[in-house]
Amino acid sequence: MAPTWIFDLDDTLHNASHAVFPRINQLMTQYIMRHLGLTEVAARALHNEYYHRYGNTMLGMLRHHQVDPDQFLRETHPSSELLPLLRWDHRVGAILNQLPGEKFLLSNGSQAYVEKVVHHLAILRHFRALYGVERVDYLPKPNPHPMLTVCAHARRDPSDCIMVEDNLDNLRTAKSLGMRTVWVSRAPRRPGYVDVRIASLRELPRVLWHSH
Repeated sequence: MAPTWIFDLDDTLHNASHAVFPRINQLMTQYIMRHLGLTEVAARALHNEYYHRYGNTMLGMLRHHQVDPDQFLRETHPSSELLPLLRWDHRVGAILNQLPGEKFLLSNGSQAYVEKVVHHLAILRHFRALYGVERVDYLPKPNPHPMLTVCAHARRDPSDCIMVEDNLDNLRTAKSLGMRTVWVSRAPRRPGYVDVRIASLRELPRVLWHSH
């Protein structure tokens, strides 16, 4: 049986670090300034604290300040601003097409952002389903809940799934659930919970994958 693939979006299928992430971080800092009445320096510090504590700034804002998650996502992931900033390998669709098995996309971004980026990259047809953070009860990776939700919807055991990610914390969780893991990174090291490290997505079809 072919494996089931679970792909991250940002910095996995496109280069978010170039301009998209800096703009989202800026918008999150501005959101915190407005809603909590903080200076830019204090808001940036809180943004970073929540990101490092929870793996996601939104989760910190939900837990400690009871913000409306939909409003937070709307204001910090405006597609009209972010889509023009996208940079990606235009062969990504051809790369996905070479991989056997069903493919799902799981992102900590909003559902609207995920859908619009995937549409912009012209890769929607390669995925059985797209999961933004709303579709997994606003519990972002590296929490195991979103990964298990995708597995349940796919009707596949985690051991039949391959997680492709740029984020090590997320891969550590995936490995603990029994998934095989692919780290998209140019780093020279490879932690024990990473099965394969690839410098770019173009290397993925050359890796042989078989179900257990």
